[in-house]
Amino acid sequence: MQINISTRHGSVSEQTRSKILAKLEKLERYFGRLTQIEVTIDLERRDEPAVDIKVHAEHRRDFVASFRSGDLLSSVDQAVHKVEEQLRRYKQRIQERHRAGGSRHGEVSEEGSSGPA
Repeated sequence: MQINISTRHGSVSEQTRSKILAKLEKLERYFGRLTQIEVTIDLERRDEPAVDIKVHAEHRRDFVASFRSGDLLSSVDQAVHKVEEQLRRYKQRIQERHRAGGSRHGEVSEEGSSGPA
């Protein structure tokens, strides 16, 4: 899994970058088929940094989350939490589909069948 962290209107220290990487690497626990994570940190408003996270997964559209708060790490935490929820819901939906046998058209009723009475 590839993780890219980019900043706009400023820079982030290596210590902060490593904390963000550690939080993002945990996303793989929720869905193992992640291919790439892109994080954009916007420091234009220093008092309220914005964090955008885009997660690419195999055979799936992107998972996207954004958050803006008074602290950079709390913005990252909230955005990661949003992505975690999206991944958890998607994985649950897939598992329910597989448990149901994969039929998309529902069960076939036996009311119309003719048989010995």
